[in-house]
Amino acid sequence: MDEDLAHRFEAERPRLRSIAVRLVGPAEADDAVQDAWLRLEGAGADGIENLPAWLTTVVSRVSLDRLRARRTRDRSWHVEAWRDEPVAEQADPAELVARSDQVGIALKIVMETLSPAERIAFLLHDVFGQPFEEIATVLDRSTDAARQLASRARRRVRGAPEPSRAGRHEQRRVVDAWLAAAQGGDFSGLLALLHDDAVLNADYGATTQRLEGAEVIVGQAMLAGRLAANSLLVLLDGRPGVAAMMHGRVVSLMAFDIVDDRILGLEVLADPDRLADVGIPGMT
Repeated sequence: MDEDLAHRFEAERPRLRSIAVRLVGPAEADDAVQDAWLRLEGAGADGIENLPAWLTTVVSRVSLDRLRARRTRDRSWHVEAWRDEPVAEQADPAELVARSDQVGIALKIVMETLSPAERIAFLLHDVFGQPFEEIATVLDRSTDAARQLASRARRRVRGAPEPSRAGRHEQRRVVDAWLAAAQGGDFSGLLALLHDDAVLNADYGATTQRLEGAEVIVGQAMLAGRLAANSLLVLLDGRPGVAAMMHGRVVSLMAFDIVDDRILGLEVLADPDRLADVGIPGMT
């Protein structure tokens, strides 16, 4: 091992981890930084004129790959039957703390609705001060395209509403209204339930889909309205959601991110392979 190179990397580690935490979250940040070290160890420092900039690019690219993988990798939701309020004695203490601290929740939801490229461009530029020329290299886009991605993300983040303390009762009202409007083909009703900048991400197995903007999402919801007639309210990883049923089987799951009694994000899982063994607790 090149000890001098290792020392130089360790000097950069806190900054690199800070970047990775903002990009992919603390759970994956250390792995992203370790990947950067392995790439540096394999490449060596020869030919690297600016090591901090090189490492920033590598960590950002690794993080970008991880963000993209989140959109396509196999995942499973913990599906629970709907209950109006959490059962206090079964609640996770960490979850209770998270519920009591409402600051930043809306921003967190907005960040999750950004595309990987938008998230990278916004955080690298607005938070870490990286020039768009370097960000363009990370994203393999033009400088103007990187600037536009950051601008679009910035508008969404600045527009993040202050979160209300809505409980399950209010969430249920929103989801019930969504199902009723979708089943009835009520375009205006659906539109009124969505934030203007709402985002829908869907995984159908062979393909994925990302829709941005309330009107575009409503158009898709109208096409899928027939599923609303056979949907059950459920909790998906603790989030309000619906399970669409056909012939006693789950054919799709939709999770809602609700802020201020309006829907900011929707996530759909409709991959038949991953849904094959999904059941709803309490159903026979």
